[in-house]
Amino acid sequence: MMASVACIGECMVELRQAQGAGQSAGQSAGQGGGLYSRGLGGDTLNTAVYLARLDVKVDYLTALGDDALSDEMIAAWNAEGVGTRRVARLPGKLPGLYMIQTDAKGERQFFHWRDSAAARQLMSLPETDELLNSLMSYDVVYLSAITLSIYDAPGRERLFAAIKRARLLGTRFVFDTNFRARGWPDRDVAREVFAAAFAAADIVLTSTEDLLALYPGESHEQLMARIPTPELVFRLAEPVSLLRFPGGTSEVRAEPMTKPVVDTTAAGDSFAAAYIAARLGGSEPVEAAQAGHRLASLVICYPGAIIPGYAMPPKKRHRPASSRQATK
Repeated sequence: MMASVACIGECMVELRQAQGAGQSAGQSAGQGGGLYSRGLGGDTLNTAVYLARLDVKVDYLTALGDDALSDEMIAAWNAEGVGTRRVARLPGKLPGLYMIQTDAKGERQFFHWRDSAAARQLMSLPETDELLNSLMSYDVVYLSAITLSIYDAPGRERLFAAIKRARLLGTRFVFDTNFRARGWPDRDVAREVFAAAFAAADIVLTSTEDLLALYPGESHEQLMARIPTPELVFRLAEPVSLLRFPGGTSEVRAEPMTKPVVDTTAAGDSFAAAYIAARLGGSEPVEAAQAGHRLASLVICYPGAIIPGYAMPPKKRHRPASSRQATK
C-alpha cells in the first residue's frame, strides 16, 4: 500500500511585486508602487506539492472560506495531485493574505493580513475531532512551527494530543522548525511550543537560522542537544546538514551549485519533501538528506516557491519498504 502523508498548515494569497515594475506617475521613490502578481503561498503547502510530485500520496489539512479565492486554491492543489478531502470550508471566511515587496538590492520584505483567516480556526470547528482522528490513518504527519503559531494554546494541545494517539498506531510525526518571529507573541511562548513538539516528534528538520533565533549564542552541539528526537536533520548556514539517527551521526554536504541562485524561497520546504519521500521509500537518513539537498539546490535556481513541473529532477526508484516501517 502506498505510504501517505498529512501536511497540516495554512496557504495564503500571495501578492508579489513584479520584477522590473516601475513607479506610477505621482509616486516618489520612497512610496514604492508598481505591479503585483497574485499567487498562492504557504510552507507546508509547498512541501505537500513537492511530495505529490515525488509520487507520495499526500493530503493537505487546513481551513478555507467559501469564496472564489479558496475555490482557486482547491483547484490548484487538486491539479498538483494534493488531496483536499480534509480541507474544511467555512462560510463567510477568507484565506489569509501576504505581500512581498522587493527593494533595489533584491531584499524581500513581507506584510501579512491573516488574523481572521479561516485556517486559524481549524482546531476549534465542529469537524475538528473527525479531522484529528483521521491522523491515525496516515504514515506521516508533517507540520511546521508556522502551523503551530496560527493556533491558540488549547488548539495546539488538542493537535499534540491527536498526534500522540496516532503515534501509538504507528504514525510518524515530522516537525519542521520553520520559525517566523512575527507569528509568536514572544519567544518564550515559542520556546515552550518547540519543546513540546521536540518531545513528540519522531523526526525533526531544523536549521541554524531557526534555532539561533530562539537560542542565540549556542553552539551546534548545544542546539542539537535540545532536541531529544531519535532522528534529526540540522541544516547549517552553508549547504551542509548534520544528521543524528539511531546507530550513528553523519555530515552531508550538498553538491556544488552549477547554476546561479535566483530565489531561496521554499528551499527548506522542498528539502523536507525530498527527505520524507526518500525515507518513506526505504532510504537511510544520509541518502534522504542527499535527496533533500539535490531538490533544494534545484528549487533555488527558479523564481518562486514552486518550480515548473518540467524542471523537477528525474524520479529515482527507492528500495521497497513497508509503509508503516519505512521511516522508523
